[in-house]
Amino acid sequence: IPHFKEVIIMATNCEACGHRTNEVKSGGAIEPLGTRITLHVTDPSDMTRDILKSETCSVEIPELEFELGMGVLGGKFTTLEGLLKDIRDLIVKNPFTLGDSSTPSRVEKLQEFGRKVYQIMEGHMEAHFILDDPAGNSYLQNVYAPEEDPELKVEHYERTFAQNEELGLNDMRTEGYETGLTSER
Repeated sequence: IPHFKEVIIMATNCEACGHRTNEVKSGGAIEPLGTRITLHVTDPSDMTRDILKSETCSVEIPELEFELGMGVLGGKFTTLEGLLKDIRDLIVKNPFTLGDSSTPSRVEKLQEFGRKVYQIMEGHMEAHFILDDPAGNSYLQNVYAPEEDPELKVEHYERTFAQNEELGLNDMRTEGYETGLTSER
């Protein structure tokens, strides 16, 4: 990905039924710092920005009081519009919230959420779109690259102990492991 890094895209196509899936993995290691990317969506053209959401990335839209935890939707390489459609479908078409046990007020709230996501995609509602990836392997296209994008803010931060724990980094031994193996033999 230009101005980012190498990624691995694994695509599967079923010749029998036509079902297609893809999953994206970072081509590199976990970055030394986490990354928080904030885009102020102000124009419908923002929907065409490429986005790489890694499996360790969470998504937040404060105007909708919405947060999607890491691991949900897996790794994706799509456009901002594509990711918003996936989020809308995940929430609005969820069988656990629309089945026999759903209430009319819950259905109305979910439909309202879907309408607001659609308004953002159509450019009728401004919003902030936040990607928070403690592994630092997510990307949102800067359409002004290599110049600075006035609506895009990228912050790098030190991960917390809990974030390192979730990524499996706290107990990972990266120095002196070779000598540890020879002494056990």
